[in-house]
Amino acid sequence: MKRLFRFGKVSLFLKHMKKAEETFLEINDQKIPLKIYREWRRNVRVSLGKNAVILRMPSAMNIQQQMEQIEWCRKWVVKQLKKDDKLQKQYIPKTYNTGDIVEVGIRSYVLNVELSEKKTHSARLRNGVIYLDMNQNDNPRNLQKTIKVLISRIVGQDFHPMINRRVNELNQMYFQKQVQAVRLKYNRTNWGSCSSKGNVNLSTRLLFAPDDVIDYVIIHELAHMIEMNHSDRFWKIVSDAMPDYKMKEKWLKKYGHLCDF
Repeated sequence: MKRLFRFGKVSLFLKHMKKAEETFLEINDQKIPLKIYREWRRNVRVSLGKNAVILRMPSAMNIQQQMEQIEWCRKWVVKQLKKDDKLQKQYIPKTYNTGDIVEVGIRSYVLNVELSEKKTHSARLRNGVIYLDMNQNDNPRNLQKTIKVLISRIVGQDFHPMINRRVNELNQMYFQKQVQAVRLKYNRTNWGSCSSKGNVNLSTRLLFAPDDVIDYVIIHELAHMIEMNHSDRFWKIVSDAMPDYKMKEKWLKKYGHLCDF
């Protein structure tokens, strides 16, 4: 999205500013993260980044012009949110509090968050309750991020026996290879991976997906134990085990953003 502006003479001493100003856009009583870059440029550009809205403006703009462009940016983002409400979930940081219920697949967990003077964070699961003992001196943003990681770890441990069993079942059905270990950990960059040593790694985000989609990712990674690439031969191996695997890939592309803690 661009808006063009023309300026007269601009000082040659004006520096290119690369560091972003981090602020928020107030939309529907929610704060949407906004990063503002003031740069040596002639146009205004707004884009939807992974974790924030990004606004790039000419550094020669005065305060009034900047405020006008921020308001224009806000209205543009409102239009995008109306078109796709999943964007709002993407930008609004999730918070975790005592009494919250985390639903993962067919399992539900109740959170119990306690703040203390302990220097480290810890978590444990007992009778369906995830007890989180957090350092109260940590900054709020990092605190919530750490809680997310700990919840993912605890849930991953709870699901591990079931996932481990399923990996071995599918391996025996289609591949008959030696699986050394099955690991579940929080990962946003991919759904899974497989090492040459036979270690199958799966993202805990996958636990939010339907069983057949989980099976697809497992089959995908097990197939790498035969073909460590994405060649035609690799996809033939996947197809032989799961002929409709492309439907599972489409599900991940369409709904994968909802699979998260």
